[in-house]
Amino acid sequence: MRIIVDAMGGDFAPLAPVKGALAAREKYGVEIVLVGREDTVRDAMAACGRSALPAGVTLLPASEVVEICDDPATAFKTKKDSSLTVGLKALKAGEADGFVSAGSTGALLSGATLLVKRIRGLRRAALAPVLPTALGRAVLIDCGANAECTVEYLLQFAYLGSYYAGKVLHMDSPRVGLLNIGAEESKGDTLRRETYQKLREAGERGYLNFVGNVEAKEAMLGGCDVIVADGYSGNIMLKSLEGTGLFLSKRLKDILTKNAGTKLAALLLKGGLADFKRTLDPSEVGGTVLLGISKPVIKAHGSSDETAFCNAIRQAVAVAESGIIADIERDIDRMRLPRGDGAPE
Repeated sequence: MRIIVDAMGGDFAPLAPVKGALAAREKYGVEIVLVGREDTVRDAMAACGRSALPAGVTLLPASEVVEICDDPATAFKTKKDSSLTVGLKALKAGEADGFVSAGSTGALLSGATLLVKRIRGLRRAALAPVLPTALGRAVLIDCGANAECTVEYLLQFAYLGSYYAGKVLHMDSPRVGLLNIGAEESKGDTLRRETYQKLREAGERGYLNFVGNVEAKEAMLGGCDVIVADGYSGNIMLKSLEGTGLFLSKRLKDILTKNAGTKLAALLLKGGLADFKRTLDPSEVGGTVLLGISKPVIKAHGSSDETAFCNAIRQAVAVAESGIIADIERDIDRMRLPRGDGAPE
């Protein structure tokens, strides 16, 4: 298994991606291709105590870097020798089994869509992060790639999320819920009501385990395994959860460091608090998969550290080994709607 890592993407590049890649190489035995400016990558290697590239790690030179200020829709075209563009082209050419980057989300999505291409028959690719819930975890799809959606987009997101939950996260018959403002069938706008009908039909045919509408609070209590949303609503939900997690962590720290008694309680709770922190730590997941792209592409968080990159590489390997893309290609016909039946013209 070989994974390409964008060594120039992220707030702590190139050191964090290089360290994470070296850790993944040692921990999982995966072959690594670091793509980026040769002198910069070698300097990062030296900072890691490596005088040369270790066995199983190669360097793919790229002289340019896609910056956050660049237009995400065209950056991969205007900077044709960027680490993002060079890496995605190598993935498309079959030189690796997956790609990981913590660079611009928009540029990565545009580049993956236009260079690597979507799976034939899918209308849009979607960002699908894995969220912690009271009963374990759930896939949120979409969380920002598609602010405006059609019924067919949401139907396809449901299938993509279900395949990911089953094949990669190893959930048995993952429960699919449609994010809405209420559980009743009549709730929501026209898009949500029409999508509900299509998801129910797919459930009746045995294609999906559709459990109906789900409110955000119920989703976080474990009401479903796949949360289907347009990118606008999904992103608001994701950012709200991230903010809530940070708020709870801060408040808990303030409470447990207030006086000698609470500090003693904190000492007794040390193990449980560490587990709680890991549950809320996005670096433990690794990144967000771009579902719908014809090869595995993982978007790591911009602030990813060594641990996050290592886990993002592990995630790319898991997607590549799962066979999810072949399964989607095989069943693509059931995910498509006739024109005029909730499908875009």
